[in-house]
Amino acid sequence: MEQDIEQLWSNQSAERWKRRKRELAAWIERPKPQNWQKKLLLFDDIEVDASIYPALMALKELDFKTEYSCAGVSMLDEPEDHSLYAYVTLMEGPNTNQFVEYAMQRMGYRLLVTYEGLKHRYDLSSFYISQNRSFCYGLELCAKEFLAVKSAQ
Repeated sequence: MEQDIEQLWSNQSAERWKRRKRELAAWIERPKPQNWQKKLLLFDDIEVDASIYPALMALKELDFKTEYSCAGVSMLDEPEDHSLYAYVTLMEGPNTNQFVEYAMQRMGYRLLVTYEGLKHRYDLSSFYISQNRSFCYGLELCAKEFLAVKSAQ
């Protein structure tokens, strides 16, 4: 039965959760002028945010199946009409668990991970709105490093 509920895998401190709540409150109140539209690219015939595209390509190289993704909001482009936090949903597979643990170790508190046992998927997201772009870049780096380690074995 425990498998049916969403499980929080990452371990952020109580102070970090408070900081996240303060960041969210400040984000809601701040003016959000749109500088320009978010750039999109085609990934497997689906339009995705250009900022997360390199990470998706690196995950694809690992034969990971992704289900959903978003580069999150940003004051650099569209500050609204997107998920507040950057995220990627990975479907469970032979090396997915091992990769998620590697990414958690590598990205530390910046990575929020939940596992949905019923749907056999992992949700990886940025922990802070202000780190959405670094989440995209960090996830790409983790995937490339993980591939290099796997290839060397």
